[in-house]
Amino acid sequence: MNSTPVVKKARVNSAFKQLMSVHWVMAACYLVLFTTGSGMARLSRGTPFRSELYDFHKSIAVLVVALLTWRILVLLQVWWRKYTKSLPKFSPDWTQKFALHTFLYIFMFAVPVSGFFFSNSYQSNNVHFFGLTLPDLFPQNSSLVDLGRSIHFWIAYTFLAFVILHIVQQWKVVRANWRRLQGFFQKR
Repeated sequence: MNSTPVVKKARVNSAFKQLMSVHWVMAACYLVLFTTGSGMARLSRGTPFRSELYDFHKSIAVLVVALLTWRILVLLQVWWRKYTKSLPKFSPDWTQKFALHTFLYIFMFAVPVSGFFFSNSYQSNNVHFFGLTLPDLFPQNSSLVDLGRSIHFWIAYTFLAFVILHIVQQWKVVRANWRRLQGFFQKR
């Protein structure tokens, strides 16, 4: 008899791999959102391409909401497969990670929605998805523009603080991915 252990290969299209793929796509989108958002907030009204930058920023935000919806569906699939077999070990470490990820998901939704609130308060029908005008989520109300701006600003930067906490918590993974990326570029 052959006593060689049988090694199961992970499925190429596993839900976890899909989850990680959308994780990195969304991370790139949020990097674009943070950089364009902080940059465009400093631009004066007469700056060339200012309105195009705002439209691009809002288009990426709409994309992020769509990706978040898909991500949540895939996450539920991962949880179903994982936790129908056995429940998690409710340790302090698990609770901390669960709480951090819960807040991250809340902020992933709250940042673009607060941006839509700010944008719709300012002017009706001004959220576009790469040229396609989207219906307003909120009524135009110029008295709420400053409130919308403040809410969007504070939610976005609080989200950034939670992202930094996530990076610190996952530092080993970040370092491993950085080394992998460096190796990829060194081979070229």
